[in-house]
Amino acid sequence: MKQQRQIVIFVLIGMVILVLIFSSRMFYVIKPGERAVVFQTISGKLEKDNIVSTGLKMIAPWNKIYKYDVKEQKREETMNVLDKNGLSINMDVTVRFNPLYNRIGYLHETFGKNYIDNLVVPEVRSTVRRVTGRYTAEEIYSTKRAEVEEGIISETADILKGNNIKMNALLIRAINLPKDIQKAIESKLTFEQEALAMKFVNEKEKMEAERKRIQAEGIAKYNNIINASLTDRILKQRGIEATIQLANSPNTKVIVIGSGKDGMPLILGNN
Repeated sequence: MKQQRQIVIFVLIGMVILVLIFSSRMFYVIKPGERAVVFQTISGKLEKDNIVSTGLKMIAPWNKIYKYDVKEQKREETMNVLDKNGLSINMDVTVRFNPLYNRIGYLHETFGKNYIDNLVVPEVRSTVRRVTGRYTAEEIYSTKRAEVEEGIISETADILKGNNIKMNALLIRAINLPKDIQKAIESKLTFEQEALAMKFVNEKEKMEAERKRIQAEGIAKYNNIINASLTDRILKQRGIEATIQLANSPNTKVIVIGSGKDGMPLILGNN
């Protein structure tokens, strides 16, 4: 009986020792912003669909755990690309991304822990070169810059999503051309803006001239209509009416001497 107790004690002590020895391999913590995937060493199976979430976890000491940072990450790249005509352009690009939480097992199986250098950076560089190769330096630098950015963003996002990465943003921080090319493009753009401004002024002056022409034609038509309607009898009637109104004014003295032209009275004197 005593011997059996000693055996049990030895076994317990052994288990405690084993736990102490392997505790660092058996227990682990997944922090906020992390996920993990387990690799079964004996069977050689990667538990791709069994993603370990946050908290204190336990694992068989012979298995391996791979932790992934699933928070948003950022990489900044400076690269030289060629435009449609083979001109070298220097571009600064920033990409923000994070692994898809429930797909890190597949990401690990294909690209491993170093997926940023094995996947994200090469794909960003490849897409930037591919898209910029469709445009001239002038289009990339000025006239179609938004279209170029949209093409790079759309194509990069699709490729990364297909490889279990969510792209949150891709920004082109700077586009640097050779000094002489940049100066030539800027001079051309300045000339085009000046030409557009001059065209606007000319159009405005033409519109003003047309407005004045129409106004003059309207006044001429009005005068013709008035002249055609003013007969001698109407003019005499208007003269009589005006004379009566003037005679009735309290500040006017009317003196009629003979008659005026066309039989109209003459009115003299005032205060």
